[in-house]
Amino acid sequence: MSEELWQILLKALPQILKAGIQMTIPLTLLSFVTALVIAVIAALIQYAKVPVLKQIMQFYVWLIRGTPLLVQLMIIFYGLPMVGIHADPFWAAWAGFSFCEGAYMAEALRGCLEGVPEGQKEAGLCVGMSFGQIMWHIVLPQAFRTAFPSLSNSLISLVKDTSLAANITVVEMFMTTQRIAGRTYQFFALYIEVALVYLLFCTVISFIQHRVEKYLGRYDRKDGE
Repeated sequence: MSEELWQILLKALPQILKAGIQMTIPLTLLSFVTALVIAVIAALIQYAKVPVLKQIMQFYVWLIRGTPLLVQLMIIFYGLPMVGIHADPFWAAWAGFSFCEGAYMAEALRGCLEGVPEGQKEAGLCVGMSFGQIMWHIVLPQAFRTAFPSLSNSLISLVKDTSLAANITVVEMFMTTQRIAGRTYQFFALYIEVALVYLLFCTVISFIQHRVEKYLGRYDRKDGE
């Protein structure tokens, strides 16, 4: 590798990391939190079999899971302005990622909710707990514990999916790399560099995930004793 290429990569790295810290990470975290709220609401509505709302949530999950995320982003950013709805690129990306991940996470949570034994819910009713209390104190804690690996994987996927925001002019890590590559013509080396940065971010999340899973595993064993 030539010295000139090394210099390009060394100069590009701080710019890529800056875009990651200022744009990619905030976009990921904000979208994930919003998606989690959407997922909990959608999963609870389906679990409780709320009339009409259950069908609406099922349609939402079907629609989002059946269409590409990139197409959804394009509709939000380029399509909605045609009907008078305008959004900043960052917020358009946030909306797209939130609704997309929310649909996938809703299905994971719904399955975990349904996996909680009926006997525990019946026991809650026997001691005079309301439906809301049963969900908050009995069902949701167990469901979240079971769904944690799946939710963590969604967060990792979301970190990588933020690269799609470059298509709607969000200046995150990938677009920053594209701009540098466009000036230097070192596409191959720079794309490998940004891939390694994404890998670093995802590795940190995976490390945290494994630590938390070990902690939850010990918690489960204590419950079983």
